Amino acid sequence: MKRTLLTVALCSLTGFSLGGLTLSAQPPKPTIWEKRAEERFKPISRTTKMEISQAQPSSSGLKKKKLKKPKRILAFWRSEGFIHTSIPTANFALQEMSRKTHAFTVELADDYKVFDKKYLKGFDAILFNSTTHLKFPEASQREAIQKFVEGGGGLIGIHAASDNFYEWDTGVSLMGGQFNGHPWGGGGNWAFKLDDSEHVLNRAFEGKGFWHSDEIYQYKPSNFEGEDNLRILVSLDMSKDVVSDRLTDPKNVEKFGKVYGSGSREVPVSWIRDIGKGRLFYTNLGHREETYENQAIMQHMYDGILYALGYVKTDATPTAEAGLLRSALAPAPVVAKEAK
Repeated sequence: MKRTLLTVALCSLTGFSLGGLTLSAQPPKPTIWEKRAEERFKPISRTTKMEISQAQPSSSGLKKKKLKKPKRILAFWRSEGFIHTSIPTANFALQEMSRKTHAFTVELADDYKVFDKKYLKGFDAILFNSTTHLKFPEASQREAIQKFVEGGGGLIGIHAASDNFYEWDTGVSLMGGQFNGHPWGGGGNWAFKLDDSEHVLNRAFEGKGFWHSDEIYQYKPSNFEGEDNLRILVSLDMSKDVVSDRLTDPKNVEKFGKVYGSGSREVPVSWIRDIGKGRLFYTNLGHREETYENQAIMQHMYDGILYALGYVKTDATPTAEAGLLRSALAPAPVVAKEAK
């Protein structure tokens, strides 16, 4: 009996036939980026494209003289780690945002070669679209990004842009923080508060906190820049049990408890920062494809992009130094009434 089981196991691994039954070996997963992306991404349906397009701002909101020469964004979307299926959706949303507002053009890239000092001179901002575990082949590429931002360029991060730079501390600092797990998974509906409800980059939310389904990160305490260096715009509303309970759920306590601590801690979601002569806008929103169909979030993202591009001048004083700010919690959750 033991010999038979061993034979079956060997046959299943090698794809041999046993007694007329063909046991095929599982094909190895691709390791090359292009093949991994091809396996991971699916075409966006025509209906979804229409909904994404409709969610984008219908006009630039800028004076015409500023639009004579639209600014240029280099949108990088390569992933060496986990590949988010929302990457093509975000790319399309950016293209539609560009088409409808005429505020900027978008060049999509997934080859590290674009991070060349001379090549970057043709752009006004670098955008990392849910990139993960990026590993720049040459140190000069990291240096080119740093000098680009400090010299006046914009830096924009969408969702997993903070799951990067594990071999580049300066890159983590530029983005503001580094991924350290997500007890708030993409299948949940979470409450968000506005840390600064009157800030121009939060105008899309009309002074009110909100609820939204997305995957939300926490950041490594060891390298998160925090309120001393960042102007926090949006964060999780920890006053809502559905949000704070994620930190006391037994499964999450086992996995994250030593890191996340009590439910009273702050969990930032969107922030900005002046870096030298340049500007950073980062938002953790964007894990789910449906996020790019949300008009308010797309307006928030667009406004952040305008700031990073230098179109919009606004207060980026770190939250800890900004004085008294008016926050806005999410509304109470709607509880379904039982049928009589």
